[in-house]
Amino acid sequence: MSAAIDIENVSGNAHIPDPAAMCQWIEAVLAHQDMEEAELAVRIVDTNEMTALNSSYRNKTGPTNVLSFPAELPEELNLPLLGDIVICAAVVEEEAREQHKSSAAHWAHMLVHGTLHLLGYDHIVDAEADEMEALETLILTQLGFPPPYEEQSPLA
Repeated sequence: MSAAIDIENVSGNAHIPDPAAMCQWIEAVLAHQDMEEAELAVRIVDTNEMTALNSSYRNKTGPTNVLSFPAELPEELNLPLLGDIVICAAVVEEEAREQHKSSAAHWAHMLVHGTLHLLGYDHIVDAEADEMEALETLILTQLGFPPPYEEQSPLA
């Protein structure tokens, strides 16, 4: 598999996972989906930028953890461009604390979740949500993380 993953941190937060680890988590999704080639970008942003994106694209107030923007290319171009994932560092860190998860586990979950969205998975309809959550759980546990949808006990 050949994946070109561009990671840009404009959040001002220096406490993000190592880019090599982030690429590994994304590549696990691509490998699971038998993707031979893929190109995507990950942009790590602050709450102001995520709030603006969430308002513009989802008509929702405030920041969210992750947004995915699948590439909408004509089929005849036949390019491996999947799209862009935008992650709000502050929201991911706060959610990890609130959910009693390790920072790495929650970052991995957000990248797996965002990548699945780029591949066409969604969670609006219950049946699709169940399928997406099962895939997330499978991929994350194969990476050595706990199941993302189980209640975690407080970290010591």
